[in-house]
Amino acid sequence: MSAAINFQGAALPCRGLPPAVPESPKPVIRAEVLPQSFYLRDDVVAVSRDLLGKVLRTEIGGRRTSVVITETEAYAGVTDKASHAYADRRTRRTEPMYGPGGVAYVYLCYGIHHLFNVVTNVSGVPHAVLVRAAGLHSGLPTILQRRGKRHADRSLLAGPGTVAQALGITTALTGSSLLDGPIRIEDHGLQVDDAFISAGPRVGVDYAGEDAGRPYRFRLDPKGYR
Repeated sequence: MSAAINFQGAALPCRGLPPAVPESPKPVIRAEVLPQSFYLRDDVVAVSRDLLGKVLRTEIGGRRTSVVITETEAYAGVTDKASHAYADRRTRRTEPMYGPGGVAYVYLCYGIHHLFNVVTNVSGVPHAVLVRAAGLHSGLPTILQRRGKRHADRSLLAGPGTVAQALGITTALTGSSLLDGPIRIEDHGLQVDDAFISAGPRVGVDYAGEDAGRPYRFRLDPKGYR
């Protein structure tokens, strides 16, 4: 990971952008906020994969927007050299990672991009999942305004920074609850075809040695959910 600057002025790792993922609206079948038990599981890799096809929704400033999660990366805490919490680096910045699963961890990359992560596992175990890319679900006018675009295109939600920007997520929301806060992840009953899910190494973590090659990145082809 290359160096970035967080909102406190400290250098921290930054992950690169993925290939663009096209977006397409999906009908709502049902909507249930994911329970805390979903996040408290001890296998962050499984949680990362299971987040594919879930709907990430925000209600900020009276405006509701949502996207379908199509790409994630798992970070396995103190034993994972690619994690911000590797070697138990517990600081004010990483403190949300040490809370119980089901809260947001948001950090600043390059002093510009706010990146949204989902904290998992029980208190004291700093596991997290980075949401890397998404497909459009609802709130397109607001998303376009936030992204400074006139029309939706392949770059609209194609990277972790653009997803957070589109949804209005900033570092001010780090540590907030995903159960009853302004950011929530929901199950809308979208059917995900496992044949359209691919796994591979994470982006921008070459510095992490043997951990760089772990297949902790998951991508759902837009044709793989309905």
